Amino acid sequence: MDASQLTEMDMVIRLGLGFLAGAIIGLERTSRHQVAGLRTHVLISTGATLLMLLSIWLPQEFTTMKNGDPGRIAAQVVSGIGFLGAGAMIRLGNNIKGLTTAASLWLIAAIGLAIGAGMFLAAAVTLVITLITLIILNLFEKRFFPSERNKLLELSYKSNNPNTKETIDILQSFAIRILSMDLDQGMGKGKKKGARLRIFVGIPDTTDIAKLAKALKTSGTVERITMKENY
Repeated sequence: MDASQLTEMDMVIRLGLGFLAGAIIGLERTSRHQVAGLRTHVLISTGATLLMLLSIWLPQEFTTMKNGDPGRIAAQVVSGIGFLGAGAMIRLGNNIKGLTTAASLWLIAAIGLAIGAGMFLAAAVTLVITLITLIILNLFEKRFFPSERNKLLELSYKSNNPNTKETIDILQSFAIRILSMDLDQGMGKGKKKGARLRIFVGIPDTTDIAKLAKALKTSGTVERITMKENY
């Protein structure tokens, strides 16, 4: 341990770098209005850095300890951060939000541990990779693989025999995935019998719902359109 004795200045520098790393990732998460933002990431990164420093300092300070293990506290940080990550996730119907933020919390803790251990180059490279993933790859995903939400689309028709092919063509023109369909005929009372088409669809977040509704409304004999979240 003599060649890597920690000084007070070393500790201050590493804690400052831990703060900076957490602030960089935290600002990116805050800009996207995530549950875990600037302060959460700063606290986790700085805390992980401090715990890593403590892991190194204890065996160095108490040289008579035969079982001193610099990695013991760090290992607990890795497992313990999972509780905070779970708190950042929100379930909305069949969709779960916050997985990326939960992953960023886990990663910023790892970066903090690396800074605390003096692995500055590894921490810096990981920080750059994290920013590339959160910013550049996010743009790439939205451009080529837009996320979607599962919804239940109900179309009520005046006619008992609606032109479902026209409806399907409109949905496909909006890049909407059709997961399942169910047509109920003979709806209504007396002579005014119509039909109801229930479609379970995957709608991209970039879809203009107003334009979709207008396109469906002007097709055939559509009388009413209802869209619900699928729970």
